[in-house]
Amino acid sequence: MSYRVNNFKNAVHGFFLSLAITIAEPSTILPLIVNHFSSSLPLVGLFASLLRGGAIVVQLFAAFYAQSFERVLPYLRIVFAFRFLSWFMVGLAIYAIGDSQPVLTLWLIGTGLFFFSFSAGFGGIYFKELMAKIFSKKERGRTMANRQLFSSLGAILSGGIAGAVLQHYPAPESYAYLFMLSSLVMLPGFILFATIEEPEKRSVNKREDSFSLFLKNASEILKRDKTLQLEIAASLLAYSYLLALPFVILRAKESMELSGWLVGGFITIQMAGSVLGNFFLWKRFGHGYTVMLKSSFVIIFLSIVTALFASDTWSYCVIFLLFGIGIDGFRNADMNLIIEIAPERKRPVYVAIQSTIVSAGLFFPILGGFILKYGGYGFLYLFTLVLLCCGFVVSGRLEKRLKGFLL
Repeated sequence: MSYRVNNFKNAVHGFFLSLAITIAEPSTILPLIVNHFSSSLPLVGLFASLLRGGAIVVQLFAAFYAQSFERVLPYLRIVFAFRFLSWFMVGLAIYAIGDSQPVLTLWLIGTGLFFFSFSAGFGGIYFKELMAKIFSKKERGRTMANRQLFSSLGAILSGGIAGAVLQHYPAPESYAYLFMLSSLVMLPGFILFATIEEPEKRSVNKREDSFSLFLKNASEILKRDKTLQLEIAASLLAYSYLLALPFVILRAKESMELSGWLVGGFITIQMAGSVLGNFFLWKRFGHGYTVMLKSSFVIIFLSIVTALFASDTWSYCVIFLLFGIGIDGFRNADMNLIIEIAPERKRPVYVAIQSTIVSAGLFFPILGGFILKYGGYGFLYLFTLVLLCCGFVVSGRLEKRLKGFLL
């Protein structure tokens, strides 16, 4: 397998996908879209969860079949088509209905976001299996850092495009244009990635006779594998930043006037942080994924501390910059740790167990909305900081357990 060719396709796919979906960034634009149609804070959290939380529904079912697949790319191509259509549907619903029936518009937006993330439940299993097959352990850390670097570059461009559209078109028309345009932007990345040459997997796992038996076997794996339990706990606690992230932009809206250019600027700054993190930090960690995980906890902790005292544009720039650095560290460490822990034959099963449980963290914004409603921003941020500290401690325990294996 050619690392150079596959690395290029992986990076370009990440670039176009990020350029497209940053349009609905959960920390900036998506909360503003939901807030346009409804003033409910828990609803803002719900939609932030729908963007990625639909995957939790199907991951174990996807792994039940994927464990016996010799190749997964044909199924991944179907996922790509489904994601394109569901994303375009969101923009079409806003354009066709919009303010005339805000409740219906929200339902359709939510449905499109759910199906977009629902299909990712299948795609995530297939994608990680593909990464494990075509890249070695050392190559995987580099290519994922490269992918995230190019993803961040795409997102930076997206911030400028989003700022221009939001500035020149009124809401909700601007939101409709953003989604429909970005759905077309996804296509080049999907098409190129679909041409990756996938080797046949010879060590496949025999599929159980029923899905219920598969679930029973999966639960047994979880009970007896202490390393898997620690990795899941650390990754779930890493998602605790989502308690606060969707509401940072709403607090900024209370203390300053948010122009379209400023919102787009915050996106650009967050993605610039991602570029800096991948270029100067994560790409240089090699396969030291537990150290990467601990470092990410520290960086996100600092961003939430800054949010506690933020009152001007510059402080919010620092917050989004740190978010950009830390979030990509979490993503890289999370994906590579589970691949390294899992035995080859049962890799899709391990990935599905981990992803299904950890994906519960994608619904933290809903909890965050209720905490904010009844406790205020200060309590929400402090609660988030406590969970981040717990995650740092758990990741330290995971590091000790894996010493001599990954590091």
